[in-house]
Amino acid sequence: MTTTATDTSSWNARLHDHVAPQSPDWRRQLAHTAKRFGPVLAMYGTLKLIGFASFMCLLHSAGKYRTKNPRFGGGEHPWDVLASWDGWWYQQIAAHGYHPELVPVRGATGLITLEGNSAAFFPLYPALMRLTSEATGLGLYGAGLLVSIVASFAAALGIYAIADHLAGRRAGLAAAGLWAVWPGSGVEWAVYSDSLYVALAAWTCHAVINRRWLTAGLLACAAGLNRPTAVALFAAVAVAAVLTLYRRQDGVLRPMAALAVAPIGLLAYLGWVGHRMGDYTGYFKLQSGAWAHEWDYGRQTLDVLMSVPVGQRDYLFAWPFADLIGVGVVLLAFALLPLLIRLRPPAVLLVYTVLTLALILGSQQIFSNVSRYLLPAFPLFLPLAVALRRLSLTYQFMLLGVLALASGSYAGYALFELGVP
Repeated sequence: MTTTATDTSSWNARLHDHVAPQSPDWRRQLAHTAKRFGPVLAMYGTLKLIGFASFMCLLHSAGKYRTKNPRFGGGEHPWDVLASWDGWWYQQIAAHGYHPELVPVRGATGLITLEGNSAAFFPLYPALMRLTSEATGLGLYGAGLLVSIVASFAAALGIYAIADHLAGRRAGLAAAGLWAVWPGSGVEWAVYSDSLYVALAAWTCHAVINRRWLTAGLLACAAGLNRPTAVALFAAVAVAAVLTLYRRQDGVLRPMAALAVAPIGLLAYLGWVGHRMGDYTGYFKLQSGAWAHEWDYGRQTLDVLMSVPVGQRDYLFAWPFADLIGVGVVLLAFALLPLLIRLRPPAVLLVYTVLTLALILGSQQIFSNVSRYLLPAFPLFLPLAVALRRLSLTYQFMLLGVLALASGSYAGYALFELGVP
């Protein structure tokens, strides 16, 4: 049989493809990733910059930070405020580690009977601060701010991915924008652990929705090393895993692995603190005795909700303007929850949201913090994001831009300077 030149070249081409397959077109993949996620990062980053600039302008114009203790909302420059309050504690942990102990305040008989201790603050965020500082040469303030900013963008992407999966791309962009302007969002770009927690929680929920169980378990485990309210996240993963086992969708091993791994971080830290204190309930005693933060079945929340609307200030830890914002946030959450249920989201989102609300509102705490503490309840963004998707991206950005400008006050200044974050 005669072989033509065309046949020979065709054979050589097929042989070359078999022996040395073409590598993936990384440029095309990079362009696709930029096209998909670039608008999300641009939307969130621009709105956040507007709010951040507004916050700094308010701090500078008021000037009160100059007269305050650097630990408590003060400093030499406006941006020093971002590392005060809890930020001071995180820097101490990153620099010196933990020294868990229960030290009574001599002669104290009121709410505060124990000295504040670093053991009340979970270890993942200060550990990342220390690692980032050593890797980049930044000081602990700069390292903490860098971790928070990067985590805030990761959270925006996670929130976008969930909303996009449930309601489309435009709803995803709106949800990421709402994360930038939501009450309490002033801590997203501060030396605080909130952005990191929301990033871990959002991607945990995304992993569950996409049935990547081991990923979900590991992310939930990391969240448990960051915030005690990760209990809500564990319960959400557990409910989703049990439903999957009941429906026999993903076998047994992977959902059970997620169930087993998720709470390890939280339990390990609480156990270590209890061991060092010589009392395995030591963490909870510290929260109650040093910060008056304990489970009270919602009595204090109800007291504030009944007092603020009628102008009374005789409730525990009264900060009038910040508390008024907190009341608005609670009422907004109650209004959005039925709308979220109506959307019929995956069980992991609904359980996580309901339990987050229950844990925060059922606890005695400084109520001015409630807008910050409810920031992780990001599934509440979904009903608003679904409504906003009807607008063009231009109108979405204009609306959210106005909120971003205002957020310098209600989400930043009110939290750090008119309350106790």
